[in-house]
Amino acid sequence: MTKCGTGPSRSTGGLVVAVTVFGARGNVGRHVVDGLLAAGEQVRAVGRTPATDPRPGFDHVRADLDHVETLPAAFDGADRMFLYGMLDPQRPYDIGEVIATAVAAGVRQVVLLSSVSVLDADGDHPVPVRNRTIEQTIQRSGVDWTFLRPGSFAVNTRTWWAHSIRTDDVVRLPHPLAHSAPVHEKDIAALAVTALTEPGHSHQAYTVYGAESLTLQRQVEHIGEAIGRPIRIEHVSEEIARADIGRTMHPAVAEAIVGQWAAASGVPATTSAIVEKITGTPAHTFAQWADGHADDFRR
Repeated sequence: MTKCGTGPSRSTGGLVVAVTVFGARGNVGRHVVDGLLAAGEQVRAVGRTPATDPRPGFDHVRADLDHVETLPAAFDGADRMFLYGMLDPQRPYDIGEVIATAVAAGVRQVVLLSSVSVLDADGDHPVPVRNRTIEQTIQRSGVDWTFLRPGSFAVNTRTWWAHSIRTDDVVRLPHPLAHSAPVHEKDIAALAVTALTEPGHSHQAYTVYGAESLTLQRQVEHIGEAIGRPIRIEHVSEEIARADIGRTMHPAVAEAIVGQWAAASGVPATTSAIVEKITGTPAHTFAQWADGHADDFRR
């Protein structure tokens, strides 16, 4: 592996050790990579497809959580890792095998991107059930751990609405006055980087909401302001909304999202200041997210 990190990367016997980042090209993972490199860490970026990065400290390995035989190369020379939980019911992985392989390779710290849904003790949806299993397996492994449990991702609005905005300048919603507190993916990444590079976060679980409660209607308005044209909201039934979301997400996830919207109609969402408390930097607003992602919604 490349040994060119010059910052605070840890070393053992002269060997510079890395932070393994799974999902390194994903919405959160790519910002974790950026933050770690900026901190001078050696980064072992893991993905299913080749990737290059000219910055010092970057090393890429092709591996897949679904195929445990590929994982030793991902953990070679690493003592920490950023891992994502199960965000898609269609892509589970065997957390027992992953953790056993990591521990055997010398990984001693895991920062997990989990989900706030794990706090719903009575929920039988596959996402919280699977993420609780992942958390419990990590806790039993003996490694230092930090769990990040975000609520709704701001980037979900791109998945839900980008196509209809680009093609028809419309967003179809059953409950436009439903509130949420969207979390910017950069803020989740900043929490992960802090936990991986600074002391004091071992055996901590951080519930992460955005810093402001916004209706879905206001989120659509922010996107319209960012792209410079108005976006019409069309009221549709929950059945149609589930079908629309189900085109890009698992049906069980679509069902949960529409259910959350129904429950949140006219009800301010829970917010948090955890990002600023842990990282020292205020959380991004949804308007900032929309400005940064405006091209995703332009024709």
